[in-house]
Amino acid sequence: MGSKRIFKLTALCAALALAWGPALGQEEPSAAELSKPESVVLVGLGYWTDDRPRLGVYDGMQEKGPYFLLDALISRRDDATGTWFTLDARNLGLDSREFRAEWLRQGDIGVSIEYNQIPYASPYTVMTATQGLGTSMQRTPTPSATSLGEWQAGTMREGWSAGFYKSLGGGTDFRVSLKNEHKEGSRLWGRGGAPEFAAEPIDSDTRQLEAVVSHAGKAFQIQAGYYGSSYTNRNSLVDTANINAAGTTLTNPFYLSLPLDNQAHQLYVNGGYNFTERTRGTFKVAYTRATQDEDIPVGTGVAVFSGAPTHLDGRLDTTLAQLGVSSRATSNLSWLASLRYYNADEKTPQYRVVQPAGGCGTCVDTTPLAFKTLSGKLEGTYRLTAGTSLIGGFEYADQDRRVPVGNLNAAGVDQQRYVPWRVELQELTYYVQGRRSLSETLNGSIRYGHSRRDGPDFTLTNEAQSDLINPIHIADRDRDKFRLMLDWSPLQALTLTFNAEYARDEYGHSDARPYGLLEGSATLYSIDAAYSISENWQVSAWYSRDNAKATQLGQRNANAGVATAEAVKEANLEDIGDTFGAGLKGTIAPRLKGGVDLLLSKNVNKYPETITPTGAGGVFPVTGGVTTVPLPDIQNKMTRLKLYASYALQKQTEVRFDYWYDRWQTDDWSWLFANGSTFTYGTTTDGTQVLQAPKQSANFFGVRYISRFQ
Repeated sequence: MGSKRIFKLTALCAALALAWGPALGQEEPSAAELSKPESVVLVGLGYWTDDRPRLGVYDGMQEKGPYFLLDALISRRDDATGTWFTLDARNLGLDSREFRAEWLRQGDIGVSIEYNQIPYASPYTVMTATQGLGTSMQRTPTPSATSLGEWQAGTMREGWSAGFYKSLGGGTDFRVSLKNEHKEGSRLWGRGGAPEFAAEPIDSDTRQLEAVVSHAGKAFQIQAGYYGSSYTNRNSLVDTANINAAGTTLTNPFYLSLPLDNQAHQLYVNGGYNFTERTRGTFKVAYTRATQDEDIPVGTGVAVFSGAPTHLDGRLDTTLAQLGVSSRATSNLSWLASLRYYNADEKTPQYRVVQPAGGCGTCVDTTPLAFKTLSGKLEGTYRLTAGTSLIGGFEYADQDRRVPVGNLNAAGVDQQRYVPWRVELQELTYYVQGRRSLSETLNGSIRYGHSRRDGPDFTLTNEAQSDLINPIHIADRDRDKFRLMLDWSPLQALTLTFNAEYARDEYGHSDARPYGLLEGSATLYSIDAAYSISENWQVSAWYSRDNAKATQLGQRNANAGVATAEAVKEANLEDIGDTFGAGLKGTIAPRLKGGVDLLLSKNVNKYPETITPTGAGGVFPVTGGVTTVPLPDIQNKMTRLKLYASYALQKQTEVRFDYWYDRWQTDDWSWLFANGSTFTYGTTTDGTQVLQAPKQSANFFGVRYISRFQ
């Protein structure tokens, strides 16, 4: 707990950062007055001229109309006892409201309470005839419905937390916190092998409890604590089925499972010891046990192996141990080293869930996993001259990966494994960095790092095609990363910051295992500038560009519309983002201040894919060996303009005016067919369609009255 919280900038309480005090003739305040905490209350009205389905997803202002604006920061201090009281309330008139109250006697005792709401409104409009959306019983019409109703998914998170702090004396403190978050609503879902629409019902609670005792001495610091969490889901199984026009169920229910209740408990100790003024050691030890032992939900008519348990009896034990030491060996040389051990050991029993009567070629067993990772780091910094430093180091990680053996066939292949597996994985990283003060006004650094990940041969899977794939998360990989940073102040009033980063990945593949990600790269360039035009006017601007690329190989076979039995599909994926921002603020008149902020962003996703041999169609997508329309790019654009002005009425009061303009535009074809028509779930059942407006713009007008007092 801190002695004072800062009222942070939010979308609707920016007045605290952007509305200045009035420039009125007055006596200079005394030191006592300057040290008194200041309180502020902001109250007003705002109005959006249009709906904001995309840009209003989280801020509680998605719909057109008026909004009540209320924010406050109340700070009080009793100088005689050193007691603080703060009340920090934000967005009280919106669904995104939050507040925190804290009472603290410095160095002795304190309590706090906090409440917040986090809304989420899906940006998509769903037109559907599916019944029971948002509940655990849903019915899909067949044949496809022609009369569709409008529906929109969304969730609301409502959280409460409380904290207590007490100083036990002698550098020892105790603190405890408790948090409960309730989440309800629904989100887009689906069912079946062919796409059919469903909505996941959400009604859950997450609880967290943490208690910590800490001690800080001159040489030794330590803290020990307990952290516990629990998750309760009021829905465990969703019953879905098809119905005809009369509402009669036509098929047996199709069941969809949801996350089960679970809980976790952790004990931990961490701290540090100053061996000398130049050398310090640190340590951390933690043990966690997570369990899940609820009834396994099984719907009517679901075929389950007779010997399968009715409870999961799930358990995951994790152990963490870490040691570190840092030292300034000489005035020019310093170094640090660390060693970390992490063991995630799943102790869920292995048992059979499904066993067909005709044999066990398609049996299904549970697969409890275990991962042990030992990693270390060594880094040194050497000061070459007064303005130059050289940094070098390496990191190493070795992971043992255990997977249980399921149902082996005569060739020794696990018939339940469909993804290649590695029982061990190693990664070695080394890097070097140089820092230099090039002049009094120019500083820079450059860094290069290389890492290599590899391991033994992959295990065989149940499918020959799967054995040809290099899974991205465990495939051999070489990675190179560069970074350049410069800070330049050519003038006292001007500051420039440059940053450039580049990374490249190359993945191991061969004729025996050709498919998967081949290579990838990422670049980032950015520049920030700040300039003080005068004492009363400041301007800032920044620009960034990021570009990520990936090349991967896949396979298309004859039954996928390709003329040959085995054709190779190459995808060269690319994501490009450009963002520009600028701001100007200053004094317009003695009582009037204002400014403008502009934000522009554009994101482009590219999906060029080719198929060889070219006789198979040449460009994806293909149908019957004939080329159709290639996958087009997806481009999203966003423009946000903010104008604001603050007029001082009196010494402690002012009026603030805001105008915002939001615009979002997309050509996303994700919910469209190749011919541009709206995508439809289930051509013979359902008929659900998902829509979004490709262009969305809205204007916001707001006025606030601001009062400051001590």
